[in-house]
Amino acid sequence: MSVEVQLAKIKDSIKDYPNVKIVAATKYFDIAKTKEIINAGIKDIGENRKDTFLAKYDAFKNLGITWHYFGVIKIPPKLSPTFIDSIDYLHSLDSIDLANAINKARKKIEPLKCFVQVNLSNNANKTGLHESRVIPFIKSLAKYDKIKVVGLMTIATYTFDHEILEKYFKTMKELQQEVQALNLSYAPCTELSMGMSNDYQIAVKYGATMIRIGTLLSK
Repeated sequence: MSVEVQLAKIKDSIKDYPNVKIVAATKYFDIAKTKEIINAGIKDIGENRKDTFLAKYDAFKNLGITWHYFGVIKIPPKLSPTFIDSIDYLHSLDSIDLANAINKARKKIEPLKCFVQVNLSNNANKTGLHESRVIPFIKSLAKYDKIKVVGLMTIATYTFDHEILEKYFKTMKELQQEVQALNLSYAPCTELSMGMSNDYQIAVKYGATMIRIGTLLSK
């Protein structure tokens, strides 16, 4: 099935949610496949690894792409301004060390649009903050002028149990509302990055504004 046909099916499945943006997760796609996805009409491209992110950024930087980075950014070493300034949306902010590094490396005038990553499964093998730490963490970001918390992000446990997934996504929506109630200028938290190929249709029902689709685009 072509990318165009598959993309049309995905769009049809979320037609009742016009504000949801599809972000192509191209972690397992080469340059040629990524170009095919771009040609099909997806202009939001997300990567998990710095080397492949920069390679694709260099290949497609003149095509009007909005660049998303999902991966873990390890600190140290010191972050490269070239890397940080290439990112439009960072989906994996979860530590003060990373916030410090971003604030030092970012050379662009506008702050980096960040999602605070939430680990709802409390799985030690996954990155992200426990839900109880989200509000204190966001409050601690007030002094970082190069960071804007546009939303929250989570990776739900891989399961086809709708009740479990609904619980995750409902919790995320409630957390988002808590952040918004703080009325912080640097953390409007208008976005929710949640839902992937196996669970995005549930995520959009609970307020997802960005869904990260990879596997479905390879079929």
